[in-house]
Amino acid sequence: MRVLVAEDVGKVAEHIRQGLTAEGYSVDVAADGDEALWLAAIHPYDAMVLDVMMPAKDGFTVVRQLRRKNITTPVLFLTSRSEVEDRVRGLDAGGDDYLTKPFSMAELLARLRALLRRQRPQATNTIRVFDLELDLISHHATRGGVKIELTRREFALLEFLMSASPKPVSKTAIVEHVWDQHFDSETNVVSVYMKHLRRKIDRPEWKPLLHTIRGVGFAVREAVE
Repeated sequence: MRVLVAEDVGKVAEHIRQGLTAEGYSVDVAADGDEALWLAAIHPYDAMVLDVMMPAKDGFTVVRQLRRKNITTPVLFLTSRSEVEDRVRGLDAGGDDYLTKPFSMAELLARLRALLRRQRPQATNTIRVFDLELDLISHHATRGGVKIELTRREFALLEFLMSASPKPVSKTAIVEHVWDQHFDSETNVVSVYMKHLRRKIDRPEWKPLLHTIRGVGFAVREAVE
């Protein structure tokens, strides 16, 4: 998933960014409410982690304005205030979950996975296309029972492709979901990663699953239509 983190305390923001990146998420970080609102309006995030008390606009205001724009990305609020009325305000503002500081990274990750499952009822902890399977918790990939070693970025890319299967996805969509806002979309790194993935999941003895769809993009499926 691609996640927006809005947190004005640099050390906390970096801790969250590192934790999410280590799990294979693509992470953008905003330092205040205005930047969070701007980024959320132009990027298709899968989830947002927003501090409540931020400069410019607080987290509640950011979410209310996003919901008025019909941006329904699930939101996990972070705050040091644990009073019931604060949690109620956050949920009423359009938030989906609430986590109080200090928090464990393991709990934050579990809550993000839960948000995704609620947003996409069909989502599970494993994705399967033909005999290729991804375990989203352990980050293991197997094909026909054979373990496939993937880097974090390769795993994120394959997860995005398999989640869309059998539909193809464009290079633009891949960049938007797998890389952060600082990525140079003019480079050929997407093609390079596709070549790495094809070498790993489409060995000569296996049926090809990763296809290039001319004029469209790439798809993971059993055969090109």
